Amino acid sequence: MDTLNILYLVGALLIFASIMASTLSARLGVPLLLLFLIVGMLAGEQGILGIEFSQYGIANFVGQAALACILLDGGLRTSFKSFRVGLKPAVTLATWGVLTTVMVLGVFVTWLLDVDWRFGLLMAAIVGSTDAAAVFSLLRNGGVKLNDRVQATLELESGANDPLAILLVTGLIALNVDPAGQTVLGFLGLLLQQLGVGLGMGLLFGYLLARLLPKVHLAEGMYAILILSAGLSVFAATNLLGGSGFLAVYLTGVLIGNHKVRSTEHVMRVMDSFAWLSQAVLFVVLGLLVTPSNVINVWHYSVAIAAFMILVARPIAVYTSVKPFKFKDREIGFISWVGLRGAVPITLAILPVMAGIEDAFMLFDIAFGVVVLSLILQGTTIPFMANAFRVRIPTNKDPKEEHEVWVSDKASITLYEFEVQAGAFAIGRHPLGISNRISPDEISVFALVRGQQIVVVEEDTKLRYGDSVWYAMRGNHASKIAKIFNDTTLDRKAIDDFYGDWLLSPSVKLGDLPFFTDMVTSESLADTLKYKKPKNTESMLEQTVAEYVAQSLETAPVSGDTIEIDDVWSLVIKEVDDKGKLRTIGLKHEEPEKAL
Repeated sequence: MDTLNILYLVGALLIFASIMASTLSARLGVPLLLLFLIVGMLAGEQGILGIEFSQYGIANFVGQAALACILLDGGLRTSFKSFRVGLKPAVTLATWGVLTTVMVLGVFVTWLLDVDWRFGLLMAAIVGSTDAAAVFSLLRNGGVKLNDRVQATLELESGANDPLAILLVTGLIALNVDPAGQTVLGFLGLLLQQLGVGLGMGLLFGYLLARLLPKVHLAEGMYAILILSAGLSVFAATNLLGGSGFLAVYLTGVLIGNHKVRSTEHVMRVMDSFAWLSQAVLFVVLGLLVTPSNVINVWHYSVAIAAFMILVARPIAVYTSVKPFKFKDREIGFISWVGLRGAVPITLAILPVMAGIEDAFMLFDIAFGVVVLSLILQGTTIPFMANAFRVRIPTNKDPKEEHEVWVSDKASITLYEFEVQAGAFAIGRHPLGISNRISPDEISVFALVRGQQIVVVEEDTKLRYGDSVWYAMRGNHASKIAKIFNDTTLDRKAIDDFYGDWLLSPSVKLGDLPFFTDMVTSESLADTLKYKKPKNTESMLEQTVAEYVAQSLETAPVSGDTIEIDDVWSLVIKEVDDKGKLRTIGLKHEEPEKAL
């Protein structure tokens, strides 16, 4: 009994320490997942507590379950809107991109370690895929608003590339153990089985569960447990049928999350807790499993492999995967950089150890070092790189918090919290006056919080800096109110600098824009245009701004897309609705000496 209580105590304290360490994450600019790893290493056999843990089977069990939970949560938060702009490039990255990374990196690893090519490819396959836990955590909680095309591509890739990576590692382990018993046709058949069964099971059970949930009436806290248990059941059943459980559980989450009903009202918050707990447990266990001195002994290999992967293999894979989809070079550069490695490579590195492959422990130690370097180099520089590659979108349209309240099985009201920022338009105005300007029938004041206390809204109530107002809304008005509360002088300058000083309706004809008329009077219209050249001036001027943008982009538009007209004028997409239709376009002018 004492042994059991000691296990409970140590396990709980490790998780507690990991969560408390998260308060340092934002201050130090260190990815939270890295802190979880450090806590595990400090508790390990060469750390402060000296816990000896070498149960690779248990670690693999924990890793599989935790990754399934993380992918389910990621799927629940993936909107169908992401599929509109990121599905095709993400699928290409998750297949061809992974193969390219493994092939290019495998050649380098074989040369670097001076090993058999099968062993080199196995090392490359272990670190060849991006990690869903790291990508979801750092992109969604990093405080950086990215171009939707880039964000969707990265998230969908991380959720979809695990099946191929796992299959490659499994196949290459078999190739190292029994080279004569493996065939190309057998590998391709296994690949099709993994993807086909995973896709089918995910779509089937995602659809069935999305239809089942509205018909089930449970206590509020039970819905998340129901979804989690169902997701893990789909994961396990798919694996038993020879499919990819990771792909199936991710797709199950996507279908459930995009079919919002009353039964899923409280699920997101509870699932968020499950996902964080899974990440904490997973990374602490992996930290316990590693022996730091062994990782240090092969640090030079980890540095070389990480550098080659980040600077050579990943860029080649990304460029060849997404360039056909008309991605800009700066978008390709950022996607190449954010090829985050996390729990998946370490979990995959456990498999060769369990299979008894010679030098498998070296593979594990190198993979651990690569993950740490990836989290440090790539994870800490996401905001900087987002600015450097110009994929960061300035915004003042986001509320501080939002909570959906279902008033019946088919109707809901959303509560939004808005905090008055310094210099915002809301200062000195009545909360009702703000809502009445936008839609008095669909917006009402729920609560005013000042100094942590609820304040009764009187006729003469005026908003102050730091006040928080909760509005109950029907309809899509949150972004309009957010601008009133968040629109500071600094924000306005950043947004104007990004989108330009003028806003255009997509239906405006190019011929109605004064500078186009000036270009027509010159004889250099066709020479100065950066994008589509007109067949004739008349047809060009009859085009709407939306038509010109669509022809110039040749891909689904997202906020932040820029179409340069000439050296000083450009169109910048500001708002796109959920169906991909342009709503607002900025017109930007730069002086010739400042133009890029």
